[in-house]
Amino acid sequence: MRMIPMKIWGKPLAVLAAGCLLSLSACSAYSDAPAASASGSTDATKLQVAVAFYPFEFVVDRVGGDQVAVENLTAPGAEPHDLELTPQQVASLSTVDLVVYQSGFQPAVDTAVQQAQPKQTIDTASFLTMMKASQDGADTGSSTSAEDPHTWLDPTNMVTIAEHVRDALAQARPADAQVFADNTTRLVDDLNRLDAALKSELTNCAITPFITSHAAFGYFAKRYGLTQVGINGVEPDVEPSAARIAEVQKIAEANHVTTIFFETLVSPVVSESIANDLGLKTDVLDPLEGITADSRGTNYLEVMASNGTALHKANQCS
Repeated sequence: MRMIPMKIWGKPLAVLAAGCLLSLSACSAYSDAPAASASGSTDATKLQVAVAFYPFEFVVDRVGGDQVAVENLTAPGAEPHDLELTPQQVASLSTVDLVVYQSGFQPAVDTAVQQAQPKQTIDTASFLTMMKASQDGADTGSSTSAEDPHTWLDPTNMVTIAEHVRDALAQARPADAQVFADNTTRLVDDLNRLDAALKSELTNCAITPFITSHAAFGYFAKRYGLTQVGINGVEPDVEPSAARIAEVQKIAEANHVTTIFFETLVSPVVSESIANDLGLKTDVLDPLEGITADSRGTNYLEVMASNGTALHKANQCS
């Protein structure tokens, strides 16, 4: 097992996604449930882990399995960009065994970690390569020094996060280190299969740009050779200017874009308006900031596969 030094701290995606949604047994590699420890655990003996928002919850659930109890600080259906924490949530961070977050994304969590001084933390911004925020393109042409926080939309970053979670949990409970290692191996295999399927699905696309409601997909676009065009920037609740809407419409027309994408946690009004003005289709591209009943899948792997299927169709990939 490769240990990371701790600071305290093939098949088309349409087939994969359909198989996951229709039959858990038919897509066991995409299951959220890792193998249980032979000894098992009760709630009283589980490691207590707090995570900032959904993608980290997915990783900790898979790596920790029956040995962890996970608290997601962002409620289901809530927009994580705008998270506010209660005093009770802040205080609870001082007693948990591990906090997983990404500094610079949710200021309330950053402040809470500083105040609570948890036993152990994983700050993904400390070891992932952060891209600069940009509405057009992937890590290019940005006029701002702000960083794009949406690291989890590149599955290879999720692999790195999983390895850090494995090592942190092993440090917290050495007796279960092998359980965490085995669970991580299964998760990494799933993420690598997802990455390969996305690469296959998004190869030889007739249309390179895709237009989405906010610029959350820089890491995804860079990984799979596409170009995101965000109607909004990295903050989804900032209203675009009339000039920005006109610019997006020109990009759509110049590149023969077929579809304007919106997402589950943000109002689709602006995306639908642009699509109606240009006579284009609309579809969902999910930045996976949370899972809801409207999500196209029940976990990270299924929703990412659905994103690939939607882009394969919209961008006319062969």
